[in-house]
Amino acid sequence: MGYMQSHGMKRARPAELVPGTVSVITARMDYLPQGTPPDWLAQESARSLQPGEAVVSLYARGRDYHKVLRGRLQHLQDRIAQAIGPFGHRVFTDSAPVLEAELATRSGLGWRGKHTLVLSREAGSMFFLGELFVDFALPDTPAVSPHCGQCTACMDLCPTQAIVGPYRLDARRCISYLTIEHAGPIDEALRPLIGNRIYGCDDCQLACPWNKFAQVSTVPDWQPREGLGSSSIVQGMSWSEAEFLRRTEGSAIRRIGHARWLRNLALAAGNALSATSLTPAQRQDLLMALSAHLNHSDPVVQEQVAWSLAKGTPNF
Repeated sequence: MGYMQSHGMKRARPAELVPGTVSVITARMDYLPQGTPPDWLAQESARSLQPGEAVVSLYARGRDYHKVLRGRLQHLQDRIAQAIGPFGHRVFTDSAPVLEAELATRSGLGWRGKHTLVLSREAGSMFFLGELFVDFALPDTPAVSPHCGQCTACMDLCPTQAIVGPYRLDARRCISYLTIEHAGPIDEALRPLIGNRIYGCDDCQLACPWNKFAQVSTVPDWQPREGLGSSSIVQGMSWSEAEFLRRTEGSAIRRIGHARWLRNLALAAGNALSATSLTPAQRQDLLMALSAHLNHSDPVVQEQVAWSLAKGTPNF
């Protein structure tokens, strides 16, 4: 994520990133989909214990949040312009090196949890953040006090121990970074810890007591797409590149590309083959799914497939 460093202090100085900025309007948008059951925290936590299942982070199962939130913020800009006339502005939704969490906490949307995410007493952390930079002055919204206390649940549960201290995250160990941003082979020492998570990771949020207050969204865009809400590793590995592109059209997942998708699934397959709970038929299906990609054109996929096959066939 070198682009963050390349912009230097512009990240912390909105008026340098967008000349003329005087105020920043911050917004949050809940993303638990309609129909989320009351025991969703328990259900989602249990999925990591099902080795044959491919787990996609909750936020990525529906439409790309960048598109939805950007459109909503642009609509907000239009409404403001109707009231006060034209003004200078720029919308951001995780689309530039903006310190979103810092802006959100300073403007009262919540406080920074020990996992570094923004937490709200009314909504937990299951929401997206966006910003509208404007060229006119607005009164400050006061920050809220933190309410994590002595709790370390998020730190204790992180599979790779990426939360190295309160409010400190080592992205190089974070499953979300490794499965989404990281392009090369994944460190072999971390592979078994990733389990069956193939795109992102929600574990620190699932552990957080404040997420019992997470809000279900009324927006239909977050409804899980077929194959992303609940799917097996074998099913995901059967997608051709054309099918991957079709199924992920308009989804945040598409940006990692088919090869990285296969790398992540192959890794999960290797971890599944290490589990003792698989039936012989499940094991055979995973081995066949992996073998189909043994000669993949991408060397990263090839290496990951070979590593995973060795988990199921020790003499491979």
